[in-house]
Amino acid sequence: MKNKCIFLDRDGVLNKDYVDYAYTLDKFEVLPNVPEAINMLKEAGYVIVIITNQSGIAKGIYKKEDVYICHEELQRVCNNQIDDMFYAPYHESVTASLTRKPNTLMFEKAIAKYNIDIEQSWMVGDKERDLIPAKNIGISKRIQVDNDPVEGSVYTHFAKDLMDAVNIILKEA
Repeated sequence: MKNKCIFLDRDGVLNKDYVDYAYTLDKFEVLPNVPEAINMLKEAGYVIVIITNQSGIAKGIYKKEDVYICHEELQRVCNNQIDDMFYAPYHESVTASLTRKPNTLMFEKAIAKYNIDIEQSWMVGDKERDLIPAKNIGISKRIQVDNDPVEGSVYTHFAKDLMDAVNIILKEA
């Protein structure tokens, strides 16, 4: 039996996004209601997978260990309910990679690893580049949060934050 999944971007969806990156615990601020939203999704039977670009690694701003520390904190705050976290440490100015969004390789790896049914799955992101790979791989339900929606974007739903997105998901499930 295949699993249904919620794919989540990290920065801007789960934690506060900064122009100069959120890579230390003093700047890694989990957004309000995120743990409750994750819990609601787990109770509804979803696999929870984070798909995030972390280009600061390639740019030499921070290290992989900093990402792990932030991810450990996110897991702690969310009661270890996140099933997996995939990140791309690349940036096109330094090195190309098919893992980096808007490419699809992180999604493909998660779909294979967790036997995901993309027809029952959703992607939640705050930017167009989060949603493009979901569309390209066949995830038809895509929610943009926070940023103002742009006409012609690939989102199928718009939400003010993750909890609003969860309410949309659970209403349509």
